Amino acid sequence: MSATTSEKLSHATGIDDGAVAHGRSIKSVYVYEAPVRIWHWINALAITVLALTGYFIGSPLPTQPGEASANYLMGYIRFAHFAAGYLLAVGLIGRIYWAIVGNHHARELFWVPLLTRAYWVEVFGMLKWYAFVSARPGRYVGHNPLARFAMFFGYLLLTLFMICTGFALYGEGAQMGSWQERMFGWVIPLMGQSQDVHTWHHLGMWALIVFVILHVYAAIREDIMGRSSVVSTMISGHRTFKD
Repeated sequence: MSATTSEKLSHATGIDDGAVAHGRSIKSVYVYEAPVRIWHWINALAITVLALTGYFIGSPLPTQPGEASANYLMGYIRFAHFAAGYLLAVGLIGRIYWAIVGNHHARELFWVPLLTRAYWVEVFGMLKWYAFVSARPGRYVGHNPLARFAMFFGYLLLTLFMICTGFALYGEGAQMGSWQERMFGWVIPLMGQSQDVHTWHHLGMWALIVFVILHVYAAIREDIMGRSSVVSTMISGHRTFKD
């Protein structure tokens, strides 16, 4: 059968033996287990709620007319913020547990091989790739080296900072003797005063938003231009290699 006839048959019937043969050559590796994927999307929801409600807590809505009991909007916003904060903190504890019992990809979030020269070579290679000045990078099964660096310093440490400052501020409202005040009350005198903690917590929110924007950009760009799947991997758990 000629190539032209084969193309006509493919267009007419949807049958394409060449595409099927190519599809068989695509390889996939199971990378992210179900608890990691569930944590990722719950975490994304919690951060979205925290950012939105945190913005309104920092810049409250105008006072509404009528009785306070009939206008509890800011109360609901604060409740949603606190609930999402608890979800973020409990989720991180669960994620730490899964780093211990899960596969080795589950542990990548919690350490970076900073003293390994080969690691930094790969990091700079990825920087050139994202800057559009080099060819496609190698095929990484887990996080690529630059993503690993960003996840540790741009997400994990920043999230711990937000949890500590957030619960310190929450402990002020819960008052002396509450578990929040006993566990996180040291944060306020360490940073100066309550308003300083408010300011740094607010700036941390914007830093986390910037991280999320860059994270989404890098994931979508890698899916389109890279050599392996990214977005779908956090849904199915399988990383598919395109060549």
